[in-house]
Amino acid sequence: MMALASTIAGSWYPADESEIRRLADSWEQKASASSPNVAQTPNVLILPHAGWAYSGEIAWSAVGCVKGAKFSRVVLLAPSHRAWIENRMVAPESGAVSTPLGEIEIDRDFIDRLSFLAPVAKNDKVHLAEHATQIEYPLLQLALGGGFKIAPLVIGSLGADQMGMCARALARLMDERTLLVISSDFTHYGTDFDYTPYGTGGERDVRDKASAVDAEALSFIAKGDADGFAAHIRKTGATICGHVPIELALRSFPSGSSLACVKYATSGDADGDYTRFVCYAAAAGRVAWQGEKDAVLGGEARAYLLDVARKSLERAVRGGGSRFRATESDAHESVPPTVRMKMGAFVTLSDRTTGELRGCIGEIMPMRPLVEAVAARAVDSALHDPRFTPVTEKELAGIRVEVSALTPPKPVESWRDIVLGRDGMTLEKNGHFAVFLPQVAPEQGWDLETTLSYLSQKAGLSADAWREGAKFETFQAEVFHE
Repeated sequence: MMALASTIAGSWYPADESEIRRLADSWEQKASASSPNVAQTPNVLILPHAGWAYSGEIAWSAVGCVKGAKFSRVVLLAPSHRAWIENRMVAPESGAVSTPLGEIEIDRDFIDRLSFLAPVAKNDKVHLAEHATQIEYPLLQLALGGGFKIAPLVIGSLGADQMGMCARALARLMDERTLLVISSDFTHYGTDFDYTPYGTGGERDVRDKASAVDAEALSFIAKGDADGFAAHIRKTGATICGHVPIELALRSFPSGSSLACVKYATSGDADGDYTRFVCYAAAAGRVAWQGEKDAVLGGEARAYLLDVARKSLERAVRGGGSRFRATESDAHESVPPTVRMKMGAFVTLSDRTTGELRGCIGEIMPMRPLVEAVAARAVDSALHDPRFTPVTEKELAGIRVEVSALTPPKPVESWRDIVLGRDGMTLEKNGHFAVFLPQVAPEQGWDLETTLSYLSQKAGLSADAWREGAKFETFQAEVFHE
């Protein structure tokens, strides 16, 4: 398993393990002298990401609140400082990241599931250049030990549709064993930051006025108010570098969620120079994630359906027949009953290495038991997708199987009622018809109008034919893969 080695150890924080632990012990002693306003173990943190000489102690004031907690996963949202990223989150390609304290395994399963619901790219170069993720890794290792995986996501700008997709995806996938960390510094003040609304003289009141801007931002965070926070950024031009990850997190929270500021300081507080300074805040809170409450199929049913799809396509490709026999399912008492529900289904085949599509065929309407639909469509995707040559026996080991189990389609009054990242969609106009699964727009990073333009063209219509006279239906899908 290849690990991304830290590129900032020895500069932004110590390269020596004993020195890292010595610093943490000193922070722990200072933190114990005060009692953060956190009633219970948080599952959401906002942490600064400057070098530890500036913000390490502030970060520990929040990280220390989760010391010893048994989180199995950390999802880390960070801004991009050196790469232009638009309408996507970027995860690593590698299997782990490393620090002087050891390796942390990347949670590939979480990233794969997120990729079905939101636009996610994979790029190691982005992560090797990004201090906003790397600076948090050893802090998390110090607090949580070695029993967790991590899903680090670097984010640039997000349009409204893409922001919504990403927020809904996080809300759906977060659970009680997951810690969400948002990496962000707060106001950057000075001419080189192009932010000097209170002058450049460096007086103490400049610090106080800049801090007041941050205090207002933190008040919206404390209320879980994403709209208020976003409006504050637009109104003030506040140079909070992680404002997009913060807004994304706030939009993923269920109603009533909040975070409390644990500690706040600026880089100028030590020497009193306020001509140029950066502000740091640490915050913590506990969010009651709702998770996948709308899921019909449990893990056992999903595993069974994937097994049926795999066996069906392999038997067909090897010439052993292409029909699923219901008695094969009925003969086993352990078969999950949910696989016999009537549901629509698509089976998607892709190359395990490149991710390129190799076949995708399905049925939208719930016409037969789900297990039979999956078996039949696995065979169709392998042998009868007109866009591709039939899958060969030599290819089987390199094929990944994905199943989408569909809810019944329902008409919507307007295309504006379609929710990207949640809804699959059909378009019908003048005898032309096309369908997109829910994961199509997230995979491509499209907004709604772009998605509908491609859907219209898929139906054999002009790119803007969806704007008038088209009828739409939406459906949802539970998507799972090998």
